[in-house]
Amino acid sequence: MPAERIDGVAIAAQIRAEVARDTAALASAGVTPGLSVVLVGDDPASAVYVANKEKFAREVGMRGETLRLPAETTQPELLTLVERLNADARVHGILVQMPLPPHIDPDMVIRTIDPRKDVDGFHPVNVGKMLIGHTDGFLPCTPAGVIELLVRSGVETRGAEVVIVGRSNIVGKPMAALLVQPRAGGDATVTICHSRSRDVFEHTRRADIVIAAVGRAEMIRGEHLKPGCTVIDVGMNRVADATRASGSRLCGDVHFASAEQVAARITPVPGGVGPMTIAMLLANTVRAARSA
Repeated sequence: MPAERIDGVAIAAQIRAEVARDTAALASAGVTPGLSVVLVGDDPASAVYVANKEKFAREVGMRGETLRLPAETTQPELLTLVERLNADARVHGILVQMPLPPHIDPDMVIRTIDPRKDVDGFHPVNVGKMLIGHTDGFLPCTPAGVIELLVRSGVETRGAEVVIVGRSNIVGKPMAALLVQPRAGGDATVTICHSRSRDVFEHTRRADIVIAAVGRAEMIRGEHLKPGCTVIDVGMNRVADATRASGSRLCGDVHFASAEQVAARITPVPGGVGPMTIAMLLANTVRAARSA
């Protein structure tokens, strides 16, 4: 029997509805949560993603704005803008869209954002709070979205063997940090596989939960999975496909057709993890407004 699909679109809509409710409550008290997204350059994928962030922010009742800067913007100019947003009481959340042009140091930009407005969850202060289990910081949106998918889908993580494929600072490492915390969506035994792992599939075959975040199209197939496992596919890859009018298609890091014949639950691509990232960004923003 094919695996049950974990519907990220539906779960993200639930979270946005909760955010809209909380935003309305804050607005009735005279506070309108504000999210400012900064886009430097004209990368097409980033532009689409940023537009969706502004769209959903406005839909839940927030003050959403996108500040577009030319690719030639200097690092001092960008940092000055970030400092201005830090000082603006109407702005509760700041996100500088990555990637940035090569002449700008992304770490310097992230460190300049006020941690209390770092709704992307990558400032070292928020990363540190996440690692030690403090709950007053902001969690990175994609890993936090995966935890919500697991919890709201009824996937038991307590005592589960979880294998994460990929060790990025954006997904892999924070994902592991969240899964070992002693709370809902945590208490797991976690293994991180990466490019230097001797046999990635030896690990995935024993996992109760596989989280794929490596950026290699359809790397993990059904034969690499334990029957009855849960598969969370964070990957988003565009590959050539002559059967499509566009000449290409989106796929994850998991070969969906074979994996769904082995797993008990699986996220599709698109429609799985992707919608959760923006939903968690909005949830972080309303929390920032509540704490301001």
